[in-house]
Amino acid sequence: MKAGHYASAVTSSAVIELLKPFDPRIVGTLPLGLAVPGSDIDIVCHAPDPNAFAEIVWDHYRSADDFALYRWTSGTRPTIARFVWDGWPFELFGDRSPVDQQQGWIHFEVERRLLALDDGRLRRAVGKLRADGLKTEPAFAAVLGIPGDPYRGLLGLAAETDAALRARLAACDPG
Repeated sequence: MKAGHYASAVTSSAVIELLKPFDPRIVGTLPLGLAVPGSDIDIVCHAPDPNAFAEIVWDHYRSADDFALYRWTSGTRPTIARFVWDGWPFELFGDRSPVDQQQGWIHFEVERRLLALDDGRLRRAVGKLRADGLKTEPAFAAVLGIPGDPYRGLLGLAAETDAALRARLAACDPG
């Protein structure tokens, strides 16, 4: 499985077109160029009507390999679907919150910004930790020296200016 070819699975699955009413956005390691074997295609969506989201996903992907659909009847947890298409694992998140407010999107945007400001050291260090089995957010937090919960720590970086992020990158020791 090569990270550069995930786009063909996205195209052949028609997932972006089918989920267009839900503002689908691909996030995670594949578009960041930090994928490891087994990385999946993560897509976050705004699903104010979880039933409508689940119905479209069920209608179009229930016969896909390894299909699973998770729904909760109470609380604010997202609807999650997993399946394999053209050899690629997909994970779809349908959350009631707009995509711009979802933690998965905010993490992705912070990581994208950091990598865009990076001179290559951060990418190499995070890539090594990912290859060693660490999840993405903990890998970023480890390299950047962010203590505590790595998911909360990265959310905290979202409000930082590019100048503040550059200073953080300059101060870190990616090993």
